[in-house]
Amino acid sequence: MTTPSLPMTEPMPGMPDRVTIYEVGPRDGLQNEKTAVPVEVKAEFVRRLLAAGLETVELTSFVPQKWVPQLGDAEELLELLGAQGLGQQRPVLVPNERGLDRAVECGVTSVAIFGSATETFARKNLNRSVAESVQMFAPVVKRALDAGAWVRAYVSMCFGDPWEGPVPVEQVVDVCQRLMDLGCDQLSLGDTIGVGTPGHVLRLLDALDDAGIGPDQTAVHFHDTYGQALANTMAAIRRGVRVVDASTGGLGGCPYARSATGNLATEDLVWALDGLGIEHGADLTQLVAASTWMAEQLGRPAPSRVVRALAGG
Repeated sequence: MTTPSLPMTEPMPGMPDRVTIYEVGPRDGLQNEKTAVPVEVKAEFVRRLLAAGLETVELTSFVPQKWVPQLGDAEELLELLGAQGLGQQRPVLVPNERGLDRAVECGVTSVAIFGSATETFARKNLNRSVAESVQMFAPVVKRALDAGAWVRAYVSMCFGDPWEGPVPVEQVVDVCQRLMDLGCDQLSLGDTIGVGTPGHVLRLLDALDDAGIGPDQTAVHFHDTYGQALANTMAAIRRGVRVVDASTGGLGGCPYARSATGNLATEDLVWALDGLGIEHGADLTQLVAASTWMAEQLGRPAPSRVVRALAGG
């Protein structure tokens, strides 16, 4: 039996000509790994992703090492990458002003903050209430913007929370507004535990639009716990979202929420986009090769179904 290496292209009404893939593999994909990944491996992973045509790659997080040990080598990673690790399309996470200071010292000009739509996760992730976290982020965003940097705001637990259950849409919109009012350039909606469904996605996007945060300012970040990440992404794209977070190989998870499994796999997204004739800039064959290589470094197969189908793993 012959397995096709590329899907047939069949455009669908209501879909865009192009979508931007916001690659989170080196950061969100690796942050929950129990075994330390050598910084040289991380740097090579980034180089392979860039060689595969991915334009936006989130590299790391400038969090204290005691919070996320896997990302304690942020400065060293940026040094190894050199010019390839800098610019608006190489964002890094910063949790506070100290994190911003460290990033700026490395020449970073693109940063992301990460808030929560629920109080419980805000406490577990940032050791602060939602209001206190917004207060903490205010000077970070102002200083970054004053320095000419691009700023993204992540909001976690936008659809469900393992401690609080379903999260009301109005509550999510309120937190998103507070963060975007700080002046952030882009909002990323996180389905941290993967419980969202397409109708829920559309309702949230519509509510945000009504509140003045349109799909042109919004990205989506779906985890695939229940196999809904790609379906949710397609619903968001049809509603006008043009930036999709994905992780090569489907790696990922959250160290503060055990029910948060892997991200939407970049290869699975690319297969779907290729099938719809939507431009994105990435080469599927090279992405599969990068995922296969990274899986070998981690000692286990990549979760991505497309990688398993094409690589025979």
